[in-house]
Amino acid sequence: MTMTAGAFTAATGDGPAPIAPARERAAEVRVAFEGLMQIRRLTNTDAGDPRAIPALWERNQVARSVALTLEAAGIADSAVDAAGLRTATGYRVGPGERPGTVRVEWLGPPGGGAAHEEQDALTGCADALERVGWTALLYIGPRRRRFLEVEPPAAPVGR
Repeated sequence: MTMTAGAFTAATGDGPAPIAPARERAAEVRVAFEGLMQIRRLTNTDAGDPRAIPALWERNQVARSVALTLEAAGIADSAVDAAGLRTATGYRVGPGERPGTVRVEWLGPPGGGAAHEEQDALTGCADALERVGWTALLYIGPRRRRFLEVEPPAAPVGR
């Protein structure tokens, strides 16, 4: 969740807590997400609704695109301090088990209750992602912790 040398970076849940004022960050996220939808409109010209499926650029940068979509939906991201300890409860976008996929987890500080929130929180994440064309499947992993596996939808036959 950082701004580096003027470049926007979507919050993945593995960075520090935000330093920019919430209103300023929300404006940055809105502009970045509108840019993403513009990429879809310009590149998905053969789709019925060009905004309904991730563009090739997004498919090549799944973690960035998924993180931006979650942040634009107003879903809180997790955060870590300089030592790597969780300081905030929210989503974390990380690499998936297969190429072209990401894993979305709901994490927080030890004893913070993230495990009790994860079913509802991840369902909200899945809804936000599916509204803009991602496929999000909920799984139960080790220690009964839930996570989403997110990927672009399968391309229709003939594309």
